[in-house]
Amino acid sequence: MATIGYARVSTTDQNLTAQIEQLTAAGCDKIFQEKISGVKEDRPQLLAMLDHLRAGDVVVACKLDRIARSTKHLLEIVDSLEQQQVAFKVLNISLDTATPTGKLMLAMLAAIGQFEREMMLERQREGIKIAKEEGKYKGRIPKARALSKQVLELLAQGKTKQKVAEELNIGVASVYRIAKAARTTT
Repeated sequence: MATIGYARVSTTDQNLTAQIEQLTAAGCDKIFQEKISGVKEDRPQLLAMLDHLRAGDVVVACKLDRIARSTKHLLEIVDSLEQQQVAFKVLNISLDTATPTGKLMLAMLAAIGQFEREMMLERQREGIKIAKEEGKYKGRIPKARALSKQVLELLAQGKTKQKVAEELNIGVASVYRIAKAARTTT
C-alpha cells in the first residue's frame, strides 16, 4: 500500500513547490507532477499515475481541481480508482473517498466546481462581447502577422516559402498571405 501524490499547475510559469510540500507532508511516497491545463484529459503524468496504482493505494491531491476540471472527468477518474480499490483524498477539504460521506461530498463538489467553471466562462464571453461592442477588444494579434518583417526578410534572402514557414514555425499559407500583401502595398 502506497500513498501517491498528484500535483499540477496549468502553465509553465506557475510553480509546483507549494503542492509538492503539502503532498510530502501528507506522507506521499511518490509524487507525479506536471504543468498542463486541467481541461486536458490526456495528461501524461496523470495517466502514468493511474497506471502506477495498485489495490490499497491512496491518491492524494491538494485541491479537487488539480485532478480534473469537469464533473464527468472527475467522476470517471474516481470510478476508475474505486475499481482498482484505490482511495482518493483531497487535502484542502479533508475529502476521503474511503468513507460514504467522502463519496457523497465528492459528487456534490464536482458538480459545484463544474457549475463555477461554466459561470466563469459565460462571464468571460459576456465581457469579451461588451469589449468588442465598445471597440476595446480586437482579439489576439495573429502570430504570423506579427512576424511579417521576418517573413519578408527571409524571402528576400531567397528562402522558399516552405522553409520560411518551418523556420518561423508558422503555416505556409500565412507566408503566402504576407508575401501577397507586401506585393500589393508596394
